[in-house]
Amino acid sequence: MKILITGGAGFIGSHLAEKLLASGEQVSVIDNLSTGEFSNIRHLVKSPSFSYTINSILNRDVFEKLIREADQVYHLAAAVGVKYIIDNPLLSLRTNIGGTENVLEFANKYKKKVLIASTSEIYGKSNNVPFKEEDDRLLGSTNITRWSYSSAKAIDEFLSLAYYREKKLPVVIVRCFNTVGPRQTGQYGMVIPKFVKNALLNHPITIFGDGKQSRCFADVEDVVDGMIRLMNFKKAEGEIFNIGNDKEITIEDLAKKIKKMTNSKSKIEYIAYEDAYEEGFEDMRQRIPDLSKIKKYLNYEPRYDLDHILTRIVDYFEE
Repeated sequence: MKILITGGAGFIGSHLAEKLLASGEQVSVIDNLSTGEFSNIRHLVKSPSFSYTINSILNRDVFEKLIREADQVYHLAAAVGVKYIIDNPLLSLRTNIGGTENVLEFANKYKKKVLIASTSEIYGKSNNVPFKEEDDRLLGSTNITRWSYSSAKAIDEFLSLAYYREKKLPVVIVRCFNTVGPRQTGQYGMVIPKFVKNALLNHPITIFGDGKQSRCFADVEDVVDGMIRLMNFKKAEGEIFNIGNDKEITIEDLAKKIKKMTNSKSKIEYIAYEDAYEEGFEDMRQRIPDLSKIKKYLNYEPRYDLDHILTRIVDYFEE
């Protein structure tokens, strides 16, 4: 098949492209390199089954042609990372809502199946863990910029389900929970690459808040495998799925674990959220996915634990 990946030069998108090419598909990607890196896909360019377009999904003429020529569309392009969202609030909203509107409009015009990458941020600051796909959402004030990302991705989900219900467009929605692995950057607030890089350089490992907040980290290989299986499973159409790993660790314990693994001399430091981001910044204490739905549909089971994930990332940064 001919498969289009939006945000294909990003961390997850590049791993997805790699896996699809390895399975014999033709892959094209579009990315404006705002948070993606050309270096993520440089090794794929030599493949005759791979092509790339450096442009924005907001450029309708360019984007429509790419969707018309594709059989399936994986929509991963988005403004991501807490720091990036706070620093670029207007562009983030335009990209995350307007870009998805373009995807769905053109996919419907040419009747192409779409997978929409959503986020665990959808659940907001709810403490009703583990999160189930049908759970209520709990968000903070619109004065707090970070909640704009959750709201924009929720609009994406509403739009996707509207196209599915009204236009019969085959759509699958996937909510990713803290996907990590080689090629991920800590530049936009992603915690593991930031911790690993600082540990290897013996720089301070900085924790925002008290470090007691917990997260569940999933290997990118598990996530892209689940995405591909969901895309090609007819019964997944019109459905929303959590995808990730449900084994949690506090950020404080994560920092200690990385420091020990790298034999680092780094000091672990703590700073207030307000000093790191913006006044009034809010975070969630736990973010744990309920994976029962994706397990029911696919027999999905994460293959890689946190030790394996961290080893791969440490090796990547050392190289």
